Amino acid sequence: MTTDAQILTALRAADAGGVSGAELSQRFGISRAAIWARIEELRMLGYDISASPHLGYRLVSAPDLLHADDLTARLGKTKVVGRDLRVFQETTSTNDVIEKLARDGVKEGVVVFAETQTKGRGRLGRKWASPARNGLWFSVLLRPDLRPQEATRLTVAAATALARAIRRVARVTPQIKWPNDILIGGKKVVGILTEMSAELDRVRHVILGIGVDVNLNAGDFPAELRKLATSLKIESGAAVDRAELAAVILRELDADYARVIGGRFAAVADEWEAQCLTLGRNVTVDLGGRRIQGYAESLDEDGTLLIRTQHGRLERIIGGDVTLEK
Repeated sequence: MTTDAQILTALRAADAGGVSGAELSQRFGISRAAIWARIEELRMLGYDISASPHLGYRLVSAPDLLHADDLTARLGKTKVVGRDLRVFQETTSTNDVIEKLARDGVKEGVVVFAETQTKGRGRLGRKWASPARNGLWFSVLLRPDLRPQEATRLTVAAATALARAIRRVARVTPQIKWPNDILIGGKKVVGILTEMSAELDRVRHVILGIGVDVNLNAGDFPAELRKLATSLKIESGAAVDRAELAAVILRELDADYARVIGGRFAAVADEWEAQCLTLGRNVTVDLGGRRIQGYAESLDEDGTLLIRTQHGRLERIIGGDVTLEK
């Protein structure tokens, strides 16, 4: 953890109180002058940090930006997800950055955020709009001990984790649409893009690419998406602290990843099913050159969607574009 992350952690732990420069100096093993210099750097980034001879340093407010040291301070200790946090002001796609890190042998758990993406993408090659400082656009590198056919479990786990985090922070009620969307009031607010590198019998790595429309206004969406997409701000009626939401999401992702690799996917699937819009509905699945219609019955043990067709046959759906029939 960097010195700035340690300072921000100490200031957040002090809450309404303060921490003296002498205490910070002793705790981190650097001079009080060095502490003051780091405080000044944080102030230049927009952190409002007051200083008092009696109370010491106190964090009054934080800017609306994603800063790796502050995210680390907010997140605390996790087992895997978020133990390495990186923030870019702009990149093509966070999935592209993670893919390069994966090829370079970086350990699992690294998370890359971007304040904006120039080539953000969703499933099936669709473009994902990523306006600057209005959402959370990030990707997570995982190296699970799973068979390739089990990788869908990670998409299911990501959806349950995101839904919990959104309920906790934004105080709204999200619903999950298989395989990778989270909706509020029937409109999409989160997309999950899972990309995998695998051999025949084992996964090399999985990239979870996640886009959360946090503080977008209706006019921030492309015209063709305004009837289909929404944001947490629109649905909750108030701006959401993006850094706080990011930290809560990563903690929940870490918890659900532990459940999946620990052999407890059934508990994740039960939670997923309880808030899924897809199950118990007639659906149409577009698989490119093939279309399947039927009744969405359940998930199997790998996270695959099971659909009962009109002919009574049970189809296992791994991917595709799902439309809910009215």
